[in-house]
Amino acid sequence: MRRGDARVWARLRRDSAEWLGRWEATLPSTVPSGNRSYAAAVRSLRQQASQGRTLPFVTTYGSDEMVGQVTVSGITWGSARWAQIGYWVSRSHAGRGITTTAVAMAADHCFEVLGLHRIEIAIRPENRSSLRVVEKLGFDRVGLAPRYLHIDGDWRDHLLFAITAEQVVPGGLIARVDSADAER
Repeated sequence: MRRGDARVWARLRRDSAEWLGRWEATLPSTVPSGNRSYAAAVRSLRQQASQGRTLPFVTTYGSDEMVGQVTVSGITWGSARWAQIGYWVSRSHAGRGITTTAVAMAADHCFEVLGLHRIEIAIRPENRSSLRVVEKLGFDRVGLAPRYLHIDGDWRDHLLFAITAEQVVPGGLIARVDSADAER
């Protein structure tokens, strides 16, 4: 993510506010919100990235048009070697397989370049679009996490999904995207 993406990011978020609102992380009222500007978010993400804890990716489409974001967070090293992936895509670009491709690419990078062993994704049970992403990529359902994240103003249940490096076929998760497209 770059500071220069601020206008495009703000437009995407504004135009997709209703579409994304039900799925967006929020802060409990007991937590001070602090500086929530785009520039502050980019600074924070870059700092976490330099510490090896986060990988913030912009999702692009066409001629490098920003349409969303994929963030690998909670990167844990040592004997665990795992991380979580979160994502969003603008309403205008939903349903095109863009997010599935972006998540596959991010996970492949984590497995092949970083040497992580496990990737997790937490999804609200009613978010059918996100459930389709993990289904296409072959993530296993781990279970239900009650009141897992503060989303859209309250603590929400999430389904947890995971995949390990051993489950990834030669060619990575991106190969699963290509084969799913071929079947359509």
